[in-house]
Amino acid sequence: MRQMNYNLFVMTLTFIRLLNIILAALLAGTSFGIWVGLNPHDYSSVTYVEQQQHLVQSLNTLMVSLVIAATIITVVSAFLQRNNKTVFITLLIAAVFFASCIFISRFGSLPIQTEMLNWKAESLPSDWTSLRDKWWTLHIMRTVAELIALTLIAWTTSKTAPTSANEK
Repeated sequence: MRQMNYNLFVMTLTFIRLLNIILAALLAGTSFGIWVGLNPHDYSSVTYVEQQQHLVQSLNTLMVSLVIAATIITVVSAFLQRNNKTVFITLLIAAVFFASCIFISRFGSLPIQTEMLNWKAESLPSDWTSLRDKWWTLHIMRTVAELIALTLIAWTTSKTAPTSANEK
């Protein structure tokens, strides 16, 4: 019975760790792709408004869901590995980075995005470039936080992986 409980724990932990990496990678990868491929500084005002409105409408729900799920799974993973203090603390730090993304989005990006969704390309507010630049800075901050969290999660997973087929 004890062996069965141990095996169930190992399977659960393995699944949680895999899910943690996948969620963190999807989140950080999407943000990184936006950072690298959609820098708004070279866009005309019309292109920027159309692109930004489409980006917000198509990715907002997905990104919010991913960051919340990644935060929760990271905390669960930390809890399951609490006997290894280094892994436990590292995963809690990763969860804090994800949580910071939630706060950056909620209190920084979301108010700007809400305003941008009401913009018309032919009649932009006079301060549209400062709002664009502020949103972009917040996006970069979020992306860096997500990449750090992903790195910490990947490190803890590779650090604790068996190094040979004989290890358990």
